[in-house]
Amino acid sequence: MKFQRQAKILELIDRFEIETQEEMTDHLRALGYNTTQATVSRDIKELRLIKSLSAETGKYKYTAASAGVADSFTTRLRNIFRECVTEINAAQNMVVIKTLPGMGQAAAMAIDAMRVAGVVGTLGGDDTVFAVMRDDESAVRFCQQAKDILK
Repeated sequence: MKFQRQAKILELIDRFEIETQEEMTDHLRALGYNTTQATVSRDIKELRLIKSLSAETGKYKYTAASAGVADSFTTRLRNIFRECVTEINAAQNMVVIKTLPGMGQAAAMAIDAMRVAGVVGTLGGDDTVFAVMRDDESAVRFCQQAKDILK
């Protein structure tokens, strides 16, 4: 549940300008996560979220870590990826990744954040990620890398 909740937090801050932990808690509760402000506070710390100034509203909002904190952030995303992926298959220059229900977008975000060489782009659904690779060899190489992460 923790990994799903944290993946949902990452998705929420990507979609909404969330200013406070209370606002984050309200968003999570609306999605069916029975959580407290203290839990959200721990999640924010573990995900190393930061507050940055919104260009649209001029208010501070939670955002994902910048390149300066990328190593620990990437490690956390790898853990989320490891916990939610159930199957990986390549078909020519495309890779299809099956996940636990509701975790497809989190897995796609993890792939994007890891900046895997050869990935042209990802599309995350509910329980499936579609990744387009530069070529067939990149797809095979990525499948092997992803399976190594899952070990």
